[in-house]
Amino acid sequence: MSDTPQRLLRLLSLLQTPRDWTGPELAGRLGVTVRTVRNDIERLRDLGYPVHGIRGAAGGYRLGAGTSLPPLLLDDDEAVAVAVGLRIGTGNGAVTGIEESSLRALAKLERMLPSRLRRRVHNLRDYVVPVPGAGPAVDADTLTAIVAAARDNERLRFDYTGHDATVTGRDAEPHRLVHTRGRWYLLAWDTGRAGWRTFRADRMRLRVPNGPRFTPREEPEGGVARYVSAGLDTATWQVRARIVVHAPVEVIRPQLPAVVSVAELDERTCVISAGSDSPARLAHYLGLLDADFEVTEPPELVEHVRLLARRYRRAVAAAPFTGGDPSR
Repeated sequence: MSDTPQRLLRLLSLLQTPRDWTGPELAGRLGVTVRTVRNDIERLRDLGYPVHGIRGAAGGYRLGAGTSLPPLLLDDDEAVAVAVGLRIGTGNGAVTGIEESSLRALAKLERMLPSRLRRRVHNLRDYVVPVPGAGPAVDADTLTAIVAAARDNERLRFDYTGHDATVTGRDAEPHRLVHTRGRWYLLAWDTGRAGWRTFRADRMRLRVPNGPRFTPREEPEGGVARYVSAGLDTATWQVRARIVVHAPVEVIRPQLPAVVSVAELDERTCVISAGSDSPARLAHYLGLLDADFEVTEPPELVEHVRLLARRYRRAVAAAPFTGGDPSR
């Protein structure tokens, strides 16, 4: 590769990969000598690219963050992905305060795209219609502050508005931000309650400065996405109950959603902890179990199960009995 500009672009593309490159590795990729690599590294530095050199046997080169923003090199797929992401991001309404900046960045990028890539972006623009998110928007500064605290392992101090509009002060170790169901959620270790909690970012009012640094904990069993999804599924339960089921755990567990916990009582019996947004709906779900069960509380659930039992019995009162256990 004797053409210097072409070689510099190829070198820059390699350095943008998040890893350290040794001189011989770069020389091998470019088909030049190590001395030529060193000279090209100096040329990139003169152009404003902060290429850091690490001495020693395990040393190498890495592209770092600089004080200014030099030109960014993207391949075709990366350029299209960024353009589409900017266009969709300006219309979904999930984050406030970035619309104008996103449109400016998109306009600059589209002007620089070659015609073949511009057509791909325009096709996606014309045939993909983003639907604005139904959830509340979150200020970009709030999301940035949360991510920065998680990255730097600093506690967050904030006032949090709960479902009942009660405001409480919280001190938490931020772990990950999750965007799902039209909302932003923070998974964090709540130091006051000594457990993992999920917070809606739009209900957080951050205090400054942040709290002390912390040692990151192992994330909840099953991973962040599963924990947050399970929490959201159960957060709206208005009725909760523990039901004894006369069947083994291995028979009942496949019949239930993952958010419903099942515990063994003995080889033939288990107990499930379930809930729903109404007693009638929970009673209906329990009727789908292919096993006998016992409900003792709460009283409103007991009454709905009795109501269903009477209704089902009346539904078959005139039907001829064809055998089997008449008590079932």
